[in-house]
Amino acid sequence: MKRLALMRPREASHGVPANRFDAPPGLPAPLPAGEHILWQGRPGSRALAVRALHVRLVGLWFAGLALWASVPPVAEGRFRDAALAAGPTLAAGAGAMALLGLLGWLSARTTTYTITNRRVVMRVGIALPMTLNLPLSLVAGAGCRHFSDGSGDLALAVKPGNRIAYLHLWPHARPWRVTQPEPMMRSVPDAAEVSAILARTLAAAREVDEEAASPVIRPRARGPRLATAS
Repeated sequence: MKRLALMRPREASHGVPANRFDAPPGLPAPLPAGEHILWQGRPGSRALAVRALHVRLVGLWFAGLALWASVPPVAEGRFRDAALAAGPTLAAGAGAMALLGLLGWLSARTTTYTITNRRVVMRVGIALPMTLNLPLSLVAGAGCRHFSDGSGDLALAVKPGNRIAYLHLWPHARPWRVTQPEPMMRSVPDAAEVSAILARTLAAAREVDEEAASPVIRPRARGPRLATAS
């Protein structure tokens, strides 16, 4: 099974070392001839914390625990004891939500999604940045989930025989697809526009691949005819 390329920020692509002086932001190396950027962006930090890190669910969980701890004292009329019982749980919940919010902000700040006419590049990672190069020829399909704020999640299904570890992608992976992970551009602003760009690019790449794979039938050259004696 073929694994997709994951590269450290300074590893080489196309034999050229990547650094901030010659590589565009979010890319591991300068673009080769004929390749150009169609779109580049990053996820929204708040949306990433809510949808990928589930900060709201964590808040509801701690609120439920605090309510459960305060019910017996309240039933007995001991409101001060109820507040003392719920206080530590609420404080822990607030700390957990703040930590998840910080992780969402850091993840958004250190993430860059790029769509070119040849590939999709995802630069992800906070402490250990990694770059995923996904050629369009390996993309089997794409889907977009739109949200009310105009953002969306764009998932990319890779062709069979190509995969990458789910933990390397998280949280930039489609949920619950652990055995066959799908890279996902999370909480992309203006998702309708970005999905249209991606759809056109995939269609164009597919047409090129089909033309390259089509057999070319050439007319058979006729050799000199032999003279026959009558």
